[in-house]
Amino acid sequence: MHETFQHTVDEFLRTLDVERSASSHTIAAYHVALMQFAEYLDETYGTVPRVTEIAEADVRPFLGWMFDRGLGRRSIRQKLTAVRSMFAWLVRTEVLDKNPASAISSPKLEKKLPSFLQQTEAQDLRMVFDVTTEPGARDHALCELLYGSGLRISEALQLCIADVQPQTTVIRVLGKRNKHRVVPVTAESVTAIVNYLCMRYNVGTEKFTSLITMHGSEPLFTGNRGGKLSSAAAWRIVNRALTPITEARKKSPHVLRHSFATHLLDNGADLNAVSEMLGHSSLSTTQVYTHVSVERLKEAYKQAHPRTDAGDAEG
Repeated sequence: MHETFQHTVDEFLRTLDVERSASSHTIAAYHVALMQFAEYLDETYGTVPRVTEIAEADVRPFLGWMFDRGLGRRSIRQKLTAVRSMFAWLVRTEVLDKNPASAISSPKLEKKLPSFLQQTEAQDLRMVFDVTTEPGARDHALCELLYGSGLRISEALQLCIADVQPQTTVIRVLGKRNKHRVVPVTAESVTAIVNYLCMRYNVGTEKFTSLITMHGSEPLFTGNRGGKLSSAAAWRIVNRALTPITEARKKSPHVLRHSFATHLLDNGADLNAVSEMLGHSSLSTTQVYTHVSVERLKEAYKQAHPRTDAGDAEG
């Protein structure tokens, strides 16, 4: 059945297609990966052995072979998965007794640091809105809340009017896995929200209490045509607001959440408190923001210390 390596690959891919209904993208990616594995075997041994002759010691150097050709860690992980999957299938079909790739660890992915605003850029953010119009006042209130309280966009859009009142200093939000948490809300956010709602309902701020009584259960943020503001519309609002003020790689609602956490830690906030405010289930999830702060400190050190190359060049 499995006379040659190529025949084995063809049979494996046919099984993925017919029996496991894998996507055409997956089959194509696996085919490329397995052909690269065959190329590596041929370069290393002068021939492509039968699959029954391949041992773990033959598979492990494949990772180095891919590194030498400039493949990234993610690509290497994906190609090793393809090789591992083919050998697992050979074990299931009793062609092999053991998967020679099962004990080979995939290279760890490098953690990408989240995009965030500089603190001066966060200050500039409040200046980009035309708060004399209802849409501008809404966009200002939304961005102030996302940055001021570190909310996920889904959490902000679930709020109703009664959740934020003039005397409010904290709000209760519904986060992931239907867990509620209480987060602080800034005076700037409350002021922006009150101004937006008064404009939306065409009332003075002195009548805001009666506005809450009449409309408290309605969505806090609404679209231009009424109804709850959609996440897609909110994404466009934030992206449009961030574009003129920052060169951050990403310009999405989550950037404001990242900025909230980064700026708190930069200014000495406790990691556990920040984790709780963000609604993270694990402290390790929050620790990525400490990496951001450390990288910023290292960059500042390189730029300013006289013993660094940058300092020597200036001196």
